[in-house]
Amino acid sequence: MRKTIRLLSWNIHGGIGSDGRFDLARIVRLVERHDPDVIALQEVDSRGRAGETAPVAFLSRSLGEHAAEARTISAPDGHYGHCVISRFPLGDIRVEDLSFISREPRCAIIANVEAPYGTFRLVTTHLGLSILERRAQAARLAVLARAGDGPCIAMGDFNDWFAFGHVRRRLKRVMPARTMLRTFPAAWPLLRLDRIYCSAPARFVSSWTDHEAASASDHLPVIADIALG
Repeated sequence: MRKTIRLLSWNIHGGIGSDGRFDLARIVRLVERHDPDVIALQEVDSRGRAGETAPVAFLSRSLGEHAAEARTISAPDGHYGHCVISRFPLGDIRVEDLSFISREPRCAIIANVEAPYGTFRLVTTHLGLSILERRAQAARLAVLARAGDGPCIAMGDFNDWFAFGHVRRRLKRVMPARTMLRTFPAAWPLLRLDRIYCSAPARFVSSWTDHEAASASDHLPVIADIALG
């Protein structure tokens, strides 16, 4: 039995791959090969898919025992947002609004993950596209990361494409350890949009991506093994 927590964060592009097909089973197969304990998925989209199984229900049934969902857009024909799926219990779940003025709604999911080797605070998100928007959202994420006891782990698509972007600078004050993997665009990854951050006493043991995911989304996933203390 491994004595680390395996995390996976992935923007799944609504389940639509490079071939233009909607295929959540393909997403599940790729995630399963890494056997993650806690998964954060962004751009989970059920809009326009009437009569099909709700994506969050399908993904959580396939990949874990516990789940939390944040719907940033609700429409008559479905919902759009992100979710957390975990094989460990999730406690004190809440959704924090990170929306900025008239920009697209954004939010964070906060939960305590009750892992076998200790409990940690999890924050997952998908930040906005404008610089001012991300600056405000990063400030709020830093506050969320400081709240509570024990280590905090943040995962998601931070949309921070600058080498020394404000999001990275702000979050490193409270979660100094982070992944440094290039994930976008998936076919020829140049930008480190997708990241995992953690605070002490948690530490990274290893991190990697999976280039075969380019067939399933326009982002590559970030996978990491973390020791909690």
